[in-house]
Parts: sequence; structure tokens; C-alpha cells
Amino acid sequence: MPEYKPSRNDKFAFGIWCVTNPGADPFGPPTREPMDPIDAIRGLAEHEAWGFESHDNDLYPIDATPAQVGKALKAAKAVMADTGIVCQAFTTNLFTHPVFKDGAFTSNAPQVRAYAVRKAVLAVDAAAELDARNFIFWGGREGAEVDLAKDPAVAIKRLRDAINFICDYGRSVAPKMTFSIEPKPNEPRGDTFLPTVGSALAFIETLSPANCKIVGVNPEVAHVKMAGLNVYHEYAQALEAGKLTELHINDQKPLRYDQDLSFGSVSLKESFFLVKLTMDHNFAGAKSWDAHAYRSEDTAGVWDFVARNMRTWKILEEKVRRVNDDAEITALLAEITASDHDLEDLHRTFSPDNVERLKELKLKPDRLATSRRLPYERLDQLLNEVLLGVR
Repeated sequence: MPEYKPSRNDKFAFGIWCVTNPGADPFGPPTREPMDPIDAIRGLAEHEAWGFESHDNDLYPIDATPAQVGKALKAAKAVMADTGIVCQAFTTNLFTHPVFKDGAFTSNAPQVRAYAVRKAVLAVDAAAELDARNFIFWGGREGAEVDLAKDPAVAIKRLRDAINFICDYGRSVAPKMTFSIEPKPNEPRGDTFLPTVGSALAFIETLSPANCKIVGVNPEVAHVKMAGLNVYHEYAQALEAGKLTELHINDQKPLRYDQDLSFGSVSLKESFFLVKLTMDHNFAGAKSWDAHAYRSEDTAGVWDFVARNMRTWKILEEKVRRVNDDAEITALLAEITASDHDLEDLHRTFSPDNVERLKELKLKPDRLATSRRLPYERLDQLLNEVLLGVR
């Protein structure tokens, strides 16, 4: 029986906010003692996490002096050197303080926009100090409730200018660091700019050529499900475009507030397909959790939360291998997806000759409709039986 133990080779990472979360919610105060962020990093390393992620203000307060920032970064670097854990990603908190009540990069107030860009630049400095692999842009407050108050075309331009500026600076101080956009449809704003993977990908293409190359997308399971979209498809679109910078993993009941539940706790089948996507396409990036323990847990339960998320991923890896090696599933997929390369070449690349040859083909829709079996019921049941442990 496999042990499903994580290793550093898995490239599992957690936001330190996942484990320092004290269990508070909009309806009640914290239910457990707050955890020191440096203790959180050390604890993640002790539980075999490869990396951690952090906001600037997870490590030091928003009004920290340069000396306080330096002290916090020094402490984090000491744990990194002692344990081997890496800083997978860093970002700046542009959503908690009231100054960002109407946005940061897209605020109507020019002073706030300038403050937000300066704060992000300082966070890039911190990211470079920690040798962070990636810098994340999550526009939690970049949106609106009153559309008359904010022209979205102007807001998107301001967002582009800010990200170009910060990435230009980032390339000058940390040439190997990538950047990514984390889409989310709503919450805390009524509507958020760049709500989906597709909108983020389209926006990235409008950045400067140098920045377009280094900016990707880090989708989050919960954010996709909040929009009522297909997790497998959203991640796949970013991967196919070469823009899947890293994964943000959790689970979520569809069309609700951002629940940040443990991976696989709601939809094992959807979780399975995310793992399958990464394995089938040899995704080599980080698998990072953005979730938190149930409010009912004490501090020990927080580490149960960390362990269960990594264990679930490892179990689903085994399920993917079983599905991919199953003789009947493989035979059905071969039947369903059988290719005709000569025919496909006709419409892969346009040419006048290919157009004429296509027009000459004797393709009858009534005959095509019945020419190939599509045994999807059997295929889906075989997958269910693997996931249920009876096959």
C-alpha cells in the first residue's frame, strides 16, 4: 500500500496565510491563537512542503520601518537556509487597509494609485531578497459596485500601466523572477476586473512585449468555481497558452463566496482532473495551496489540514496512473479519439490547394453522425469505479 507521503520533489507550497489564519470569519472572531509567520514557514518545512508564499504584510505590518522589514526578511531567510524551504511566490497586500476601499491600481484617487505602485515596488524588493520564484498580482479590490463611478476601460488602462511599471522594475532587480495574474470574478468587490483565465490571458497580450513574456496566470480552483466555470478547462487554457505559471489549489462549492476549502473536500472528480492535467502535460511548476483549516480546528488541526491536502494530491496521482494504465479505458479512448492525419492536415494550415481538396471531400453528415461509437457512459463509469476504489 502506498504511503502517499509528500517530498520536496513534488513542489508543494502553501501560502503562510493558510496556516496563520486564526479561524475568524465575517460572523465571528478567531477560534485559535494566531501563529507567528516565521513559525509557519518552519512548520511547513517540517511537514515536507517544498515552498511557501507570502504577502508583504504577512511578514511585517503595513507601516513597518525599513529596519523592521529587514529584520523580518532576515528571519525568513534564516529559516530558509536552515530547512531548505524556498519562497515560491511573493505578493503585496492591496486589499486589507481602508486606503484600498475603492481599489489600488484602479482607484479613482491618483494618490492612492501612486501609493499602491510604490507598495508593490517595495514588495518586489522583498521578493528579490527572498529569491522568490514568482510575484503575484491579485486585484482583490480592483473592481466596482457602482458602474457609473468607474469607467472600466480607464481602469484596465491604469491596471496595465501599473503592471508594466512594476514588471519593468522587477526585471531590473530580479531578472529570473516571473509574474502572474490571479483571476477572480468577485469578492470582495461586487465585480472584479480580469475575472477569468481568458480575460487575464487577453490582458497579458496587451502588456509591453518584454513583460508579456514573463507574465502568466495562476488560476485558483475556488475562483473558477465561483464563476460557475470548469476547473479542468480553465487551467488547461492557461497551460496550452504556455502561461500557467503556478497552481493555486483548494476546493469550493460552486457559485458561493470564496470558501478556500481543502483540496478534494467537495469534488474529488474535479480535483482528479486537475491532477491529471498536470501529469498528462508534465507541468513542472509549483502546486501551491491557497486554503485554510476549518474554523473548528485548533493549532494541531492546522497541520492536519496541511498534511491532508498534500496526501489527497498524492492519492489522486495514483488514481491518474491507474486510469492511464487501465486497458479498457485506454482502448475506449483510442476508439473515441482515433485520428486521420491526412484528413487533419487539410485544415491545419490554410492554402488554396487545401481549400479545393476540402471542397472535393465526400463527407455526408448523416453518415458521419453514426460512423463512430461514443461510449461515454461506459467511459465515465470506469473512471467512477477507479475513483471509488472498486476497479
